[in-house]
Amino acid sequence: MRVHRTMAELWWIYSKPVPADGRELWTLFLQCSCITVVIGGLFYNWMFASLEYSWHLSVATAISFSLLLLLTLLLVHPARCVFSMIMPTLGTKQGRKLLFSTCIMIAVVNITPNIISNIKTILQVIKCICKNSSDSLLNSTALLETVSWEFGDAIQETIHSIYKPMNGHFRFSLLQNSSLIYQKMHLAGEKISREFLSVEVLVKDSVRVANRLAAGFLMLYLCFESSWYLKNYLTNLCFDNFYITKKLERLASDRGAAHLLVGSSKKLIRPRGLKLSWEEVVLCLVQAMVVTVALMLMLVVVAMDHFAFNVANTAVTKAAQFSAVPVTLNIKYKVEIGIIPFLFKVFRRPSEELLLGDFNKTYHHHLVFSSASCRISPPTPPNPSVLLVVGLLFCILYSTVFLETYARRLCRDIAASFFPSCEEKRVLHLYRKLARRHRKDQNCVKSVLCTETWVDWMNLEVYSPKKVSPQPAEHIHPIPQAGGNGEQGSVLCHPPRS
Repeated sequence: MRVHRTMAELWWIYSKPVPADGRELWTLFLQCSCITVVIGGLFYNWMFASLEYSWHLSVATAISFSLLLLLTLLLVHPARCVFSMIMPTLGTKQGRKLLFSTCIMIAVVNITPNIISNIKTILQVIKCICKNSSDSLLNSTALLETVSWEFGDAIQETIHSIYKPMNGHFRFSLLQNSSLIYQKMHLAGEKISREFLSVEVLVKDSVRVANRLAAGFLMLYLCFESSWYLKNYLTNLCFDNFYITKKLERLASDRGAAHLLVGSSKKLIRPRGLKLSWEEVVLCLVQAMVVTVALMLMLVVVAMDHFAFNVANTAVTKAAQFSAVPVTLNIKYKVEIGIIPFLFKVFRRPSEELLLGDFNKTYHHHLVFSSASCRISPPTPPNPSVLLVVGLLFCILYSTVFLETYARRLCRDIAASFFPSCEEKRVLHLYRKLARRHRKDQNCVKSVLCTETWVDWMNLEVYSPKKVSPQPAEHIHPIPQAGGNGEQGSVLCHPPRS
C-alpha cells in the first residue's frame, strides 16, 4: 500500500505542469534523469547493434539525444505527456512496424550469410569433383599412350622390317602439363565467389540502408502519432470519448442519473476492463492476419536456410564417400599366316595356319572424383539462437495485436492524468450526450404509446359504434417520463373527435 502511494505521488509530480516547490523540482529532475539514462542506453544499443552504425557515431548520437531529451522532459509539460504516450504506442501498429524492421534486419544479418555460405560449400564440392575427375582423365590418356607404345612394339616384332611402312606406333597429342586446366578452373571458381560476395554485400548494404531509413521514419511517426493523439484529445471532445470512467460515474451519481450508464453499457467501455467492442475484435483479427503473412514469409527464409544446409551437408558427405571407378582396358591382337591355302582347298584338307604373333594384355586404371586434399569449408548449420529471437519477436507481435486496444486506453489515461481539467470537460460532454440520447429514446416511446392509443380508439368506433362509447380523456392514465434532470412528467393522449 505504501509502495502504491509512493508511485502515485511520483506520477503526480511527473504529470504536473509546474513543480510546487524545490522538493518536487528535484524529484522531477531525478525522474527525468533516470528516464534519459535508460533511453540513451537503449538508443545506443539500437543504433550500434541493430542498425549497425559505427561506435563513435552511436555514442555521440546517444549522448546528444539523451541531453536533449532531459531538457525537453524537464521544461516542456506537453512533451512529457507525448513521451509517456510513446511507450504504450509501441504496442500499437507503429510498434509492430519497428518489430518487423528488427526481424528483417536479423534475417539479413544472420540467415542470409548462412545460406550463401552453404551455397559456397556446394560450389566447392562441385569444384573439387571437377578438378579430380579432370586429373584422373588426364592420367587415363597417359595410360592410353603407354598402351599404344606397347601395342606398336608388338606389331613391329611380328612384321618384317621390309614391309613396315611406318614404325607401327600410334601418335597421341597429350597435354602433359595440367596446370593450365587447374588455373582455368581456379579462375572460374574465384569469379563465382566474387560474384556471390558482391551479391551478398549488395543485399546487406541495401537492407541496412532501407532498415535505417525505415527505423528513423517509424520513430518520427511514433512521436507524430502521440502528438496527434494529444492534440485531438485536447481539442476534440468527441475523440476517443466512450469510456465509463470513475469521474463519469461520480457525475451521474451526483445528478441522480445513474440509469444513464446502465442503459448505455452496450455502447460504452470501461477503460480498465477486458471487454472489447465488435469493431475492436475485427480490427485485431485483421492485424493478426497481417502478422501471419509476415510470419509465413519469415518461415520461407528459415526453410531456405535449413534446405541449403541439408544440401551442403549431403554434398560434402557423399563427396567424401565417392569410391574410385575402376576402368579396365583389354587388348587382344593375334597374327596368323596360311601356307598355300588354295592347295588345301583343292585336296579338301583343313588348312593349316602358322601363328606369327599373339598380343593379349589387360590394363587397369581408376577414375577418382574426390580427394582429401580438396579444401572444402564445412556446412554452416542454422543458428538456434537466431530462430529463438525471431520466434520471440513474433510472439511479441501477436501479443501487440490484442494489446493495441488496451495500449490506446492507456494513452487516454496518461493524457487524462496530465490534463485533468480537459478530462472534466470531456466527461461532462459525454454525460450531456448520454442525457440527450436518453430523452430522445423516451420521446420515441411516448410517441409509440400515443399512436397505439389512437389506433385502439379508431377500432372501437369502426367495429362497435353503438355498444362502445368514447371514454373521456381523464380515464387515460398519464405516462411517466424521465427528463434529463431526473424529473417525472406526464402526457395525455386524446382520441380524435368525429
